[in-house]
Amino acid sequence: MATLRSFIFIDQLQPQTMCFMGTWIRGSLPRTGMAAQIVEVAPGLDIEALTDTALKEAEVQGGILVVERQFGYLEFHSRSTSAVKAAASAVLRHLGVEASAAMKPRILASQIVSRIDPLHAFLINRNKGGSMVLAGETLFVLEAEPAAYAILACNAAEKAATVKVVDYRMIGATGRLYLSGTESEVKAAAEAAIAALELVAEAAR
Repeated sequence: MATLRSFIFIDQLQPQTMCFMGTWIRGSLPRTGMAAQIVEVAPGLDIEALTDTALKEAEVQGGILVVERQFGYLEFHSRSTSAVKAAASAVLRHLGVEASAAMKPRILASQIVSRIDPLHAFLINRNKGGSMVLAGETLFVLEAEPAAYAILACNAAEKAATVKVVDYRMIGATGRLYLSGTESEVKAAAEAAIAALELVAEAAR
């Protein structure tokens, strides 16, 4: 039987969060402001049947379908929030669980690094997928599990503050998020990202 690792509803995809996703997804590209649902399960191949269920239930488009070594990932989106919620409900019915069955997020690491050194910025930018972190900016990094919660943290941070999305990884053993900007804005973004994960964790208790 499949284990529901993450079940994440995003009411409005923020511009950078959405655009960063667009740099690597192979499905339908979402647009800013769309509602989205992310599903993460184990074993990975079980995501195929759930994808079939979601796409047949409502007028939604699939952006991510990944079968990783251990886990499977699905993201679908629509301009219609009700369509996304209908497809998400169908996924839960297929699994025979409530949304609360999903694993609660756990923050493994969270750090704010002030006044990034030029060489440090260079090293980060060699491996990033989004905006560049510049020397002198403040950097926020976060690591959490399950991995898919990285997109929730990123979207919440972008809603709350004017920061740059440098990178986020939402597939694998853990999720990671890199944000940069001014000290005050990064602190506000960090607080929002952590609060979003803590809210989900609290609701799951």
